[in-house]
Amino acid sequence: MLTEQSAATVRATLPAVGAAIGEITERFYARLFDAHPDLLRNLFNRGNQASGAQKQALAGSIAAFAAHLLDHPDRRPDAMLGRIAHKHASLGVAPEQYDVVHEHLFAAIDEVLGEAVTPEVAAAWDEVYWLMANALIAIEKRLYEESGGPGLRAWEVVERVEETPDVVTFRLRPADGGPVAGFRAGQYVSVGVTLSDGARQIRQYSLTGAPGEAVRQISVKHVRGEATPDGEVSHHLHARVRPGDVLELSEPYGDLVLAGAPDTPLLLASAGIGVTPMIAMLADLAAGGHGAPVTVVHGDRSPADHALRADHTAYTEKLPDASAHFFYERDAEPGTRTGLVDLTGIAVHPGTRAYLCGPLPFMRAIRTQLIEKGVSPADIHYEVFGPDLWLAQG
Repeated sequence: MLTEQSAATVRATLPAVGAAIGEITERFYARLFDAHPDLLRNLFNRGNQASGAQKQALAGSIAAFAAHLLDHPDRRPDAMLGRIAHKHASLGVAPEQYDVVHEHLFAAIDEVLGEAVTPEVAAAWDEVYWLMANALIAIEKRLYEESGGPGLRAWEVVERVEETPDVVTFRLRPADGGPVAGFRAGQYVSVGVTLSDGARQIRQYSLTGAPGEAVRQISVKHVRGEATPDGEVSHHLHARVRPGDVLELSEPYGDLVLAGAPDTPLLLASAGIGVTPMIAMLADLAAGGHGAPVTVVHGDRSPADHALRADHTAYTEKLPDASAHFFYERDAEPGTRTGLVDLTGIAVHPGTRAYLCGPLPFMRAIRTQLIEKGVSPADIHYEVFGPDLWLAQG
């Protein structure tokens, strides 16, 4: 994919760029938002910017893409690109925005690396950028064609259900009375709200209803900050949104979706609010009469904190060959386990395809245990809520 000359230059400069990528992304976002303050108010997640999570994710994706081009010159990292493209499509990212990013990113590189950015170095990294950007633009174009185009649609809240002290489910129908398109179990929608300071912020929430229903359903955890403020959008939804209110939703996106042959054994592992895509998957499996083994694993602080627990149990019980294993840090009940999720003693069927969603330490631990039990890394799929720091952290 890279020209021979650019590949040699990127290989020689990757250590220096990698060492400086954190400072480069810091300068990049500062330049970008100084020139386009509307992007921070109305597109980028202000919480992730304040915490530095988005900067880490951008740095990780650039470094990972460049390294992949060098190690696998004839193969694109489609899993990484697909995850990014789905998120971009849910936000309505347009091709011309890649020109804006290019302008400020390369200005930041020049500021940080100075004289080390020779014309040859600039040309090589320019090639890396446009290989990545054009691949994303092409994937996003296809996603828009499949979904009917970018943009958000008005949906009316028809029901609000308090699942736990920290999780609320909203059921919504199109405000225009129009049809509801289908989705694939495990996907999410972007939800746009206007906050009290006038900023329009967008967040992604997994669809927790079964595909094919006449309403859309999302379950939102109230993000409570410790060293940082509460989550802006989750706080707004919990505090202000009631039946009759209108929210803006994108079409469904996301690549953590059920796949494989009908007789493929499945393992659905979640922790905390990571349960949300698993509920839709279980609903879909139950509706379709999935007969192969399904192993359901979930970890939470307590039964009272386990959002959608009744659905989690009911859908599992509808499957002919399924088992549920719930772990709680406290107040575990008969039939559940105390402590963190541990696959020791849980049978994992040969040929299992696994889906993970939850905090990064949880997913890393489960992935390691699955590989030790013989599951192929290619058969382990995950969803990260927010910037993909798993990629950023290697």
